[in-house]
Amino acid sequence: MARPRKKIDQEQFEKLCGLQCTIEEFCCYFQCDDKTLNAWCQRTYKRSFSEIFKIKRGSGKISLRRKQFEAAMAGNPTMLIWLGRNYLGQTDRIDVTVDDKREGQLADLIEGLREDDLYTEAAPSDGDVAEEQAETNQPA
Repeated sequence: MARPRKKIDQEQFEKLCGLQCTIEEFCCYFQCDDKTLNAWCQRTYKRSFSEIFKIKRGSGKISLRRKQFEAAMAGNPTMLIWLGRNYLGQTDRIDVTVDDKREGQLADLIEGLREDDLYTEAAPSDGDVAEEQAETNQPA
């Protein structure tokens, strides 16, 4: 005698699709394995779980999009910024243009510096040596 088929509520299944649940979450909710869930989809919809999920999750995307737009239209600044960036191509980028005259002055200044001027440490002056010796009480 075969084991009785697992009962899966179709309405609840479609709600979980709308919530974008993973197959593991479906299996946990319905207390079955992925093979049982896939077989149920084949019997009920004549398609595999992944095919049905792609179709049925659209309702969840629509609901989410509706809530995002509602939040933005209610004045939520985060949602306004996010939707502006994603749908309107807005950015926080600030374009900076450099005046050619100043760019040339900067290049001249950089060229005027010698490489060893940039990387050599200044030698201590005679006053620094005398000051250091006085601190340690050594004759100059």
